[in-house]
Amino acid sequence: MQHINGAYTMYFNTKRKRSGHLLQGRYKAILVDADEYAKELSMYIHLNPVRAGMESTPETYKWSSCRYYTHKRKAPVWLQRDFILGYFGKRQTPAMKKYRGFVRSTMEREYTSPLAKRLHAVILGSQDFIEDIKATFLSDREPDRDLPDLKEEPVKREIEDIDKAVDRLLKTDPKFARQVKLYFCHRYTGLKLKEIGQWYGVSESGVTQASRRVALKAETNMNVLEMIEKIAVFVKV
Repeated sequence: MQHINGAYTMYFNTKRKRSGHLLQGRYKAILVDADEYAKELSMYIHLNPVRAGMESTPETYKWSSCRYYTHKRKAPVWLQRDFILGYFGKRQTPAMKKYRGFVRSTMEREYTSPLAKRLHAVILGSQDFIEDIKATFLSDREPDRDLPDLKEEPVKREIEDIDKAVDRLLKTDPKFARQVKLYFCHRYTGLKLKEIGQWYGVSESGVTQASRRVALKAETNMNVLEMIEKIAVFVKV
């Protein structure tokens, strides 16, 4: 994956006469407790174009498979829908209708990425699920530099460390600096929204909104992405 990312970035930059990052970070794989999070992850991926402001509905995005989950019965041969739609019913048409309602209902409310709920760096699931995986598959595994977080719990970062790192790199824009602090606290401190909000004097929804704004800017603005990566180095996340 690293070779593919690098080679394609070089090709794209040469063809478009540009430079810099193209893909956001290295490829990452996460082990998921399917019964608890499969539906959420599928929906979250399908809503990416809407959150980025590229489309008003997920089904209209050209490069998304969402329409094959919500209303188009005939899908490409490589697209396997049965696993996700199976959570919504045994018959395809009613299941697609329910999935469409599930996605649309999420568009109408505040929503946080299910990946933000991880209790472990590379496993998404309950604490019991994590402990079972670690005991069954990881107890005798040697440390692997390509999978540095495989056996370790993610390190929680202190708000003070985040404040210092952001202030060091964002001195001229205090308003955006505050949003970036909320973004990093939301993702890396392990604190509750209420606790983060009390520290900065904002509401719980204010924390998630600021975090989402920064994430969206990082997806569409190379300068913001590079700044986020620099802060991440200082905070050591």
